[in-house]
Amino acid sequence: MNSGFSIFVCPRDTSLDSSGCKARKTCLYQVSYGDGSFTVGDFSTETLTFRGTKVGRVALGCGHDNEGLFVGAAGLLGLGRGKLSFPTQTGVRFNKKFSYCLVDRSASSKPSSVVFGDSSVSRTARFTPLLANPKLDTFYYVELIGISVGGTRVRGITASLFKLDAAGNGGVILDSGTSVTRLTRAAYNSLRDAFRAGTTGLKRAPEFSLFDTCFDLSGRSEVKVPTVVLHFRNADVSLPATNYLIPVDSSGSFCFAFAGTMGGLSIIGNIQQQGFRVVYDLASSRVGFAPRGCA
Repeated sequence: MNSGFSIFVCPRDTSLDSSGCKARKTCLYQVSYGDGSFTVGDFSTETLTFRGTKVGRVALGCGHDNEGLFVGAAGLLGLGRGKLSFPTQTGVRFNKKFSYCLVDRSASSKPSSVVFGDSSVSRTARFTPLLANPKLDTFYYVELIGISVGGTRVRGITASLFKLDAAGNGGVILDSGTSVTRLTRAAYNSLRDAFRAGTTGLKRAPEFSLFDTCFDLSGRSEVKVPTVVLHFRNADVSLPATNYLIPVDSSGSFCFAFAGTMGGLSIIGNIQQQGFRVVYDLASSRVGFAPRGCA
């Protein structure tokens, strides 16, 4: 991020990994991420202007040492539920609503987009309630109650595998910053086995990275694979095949883009979100999915 703005005040916030103010009233911050990336710099507030409307005292971090997976990035826009996120700080201005649509960066020249305010809510979106986790208020928790493959509910995948307990453990979060959807091990194994059973006619390929179900599709111009539907409370999200069978090399190898996790937390990643207008209506505590939302 560019560092060309003045330091006005010194907020101190426990949402940061580390923060503090020097005697000259300049403040420092340090934030580390799960992938090992980190950023260190000045912490300040600034007045932002949106189409002539000013929003004052918006907390910003101006990074001077940004290392990790930040290559090619001009900065980070925090869209979580925490106190320092952009939607939380500017919620009144945008009626606590925003949406984004992520394009397939390997196959499209069209840019992804993010929209704030009432216009961000798609009329075709199907909504599911957001759940609250008082132990961890940063993430967007949703209720996943099942998954279908080839039009049939996968046996062994039940809502209990994704339950958010009273202690704040488990659950399912929607995360644009995670690429591959991670499911609890029991749920993933059942999903993988159901998908394998529906693709016995395809030539298998060696495992690749964290993917254990891959196929050699070289020389084939068309392939039929089972449908995959995520069943959220009040919302069924049918995934396009490109959202769960992805190329991993230039030789025709494709892999099933889900993975298991030994932990109790499941994550719906950005590969599965591609092409949907994902609507966060925080005023009504719900999130929606509108297919073909990047147009």
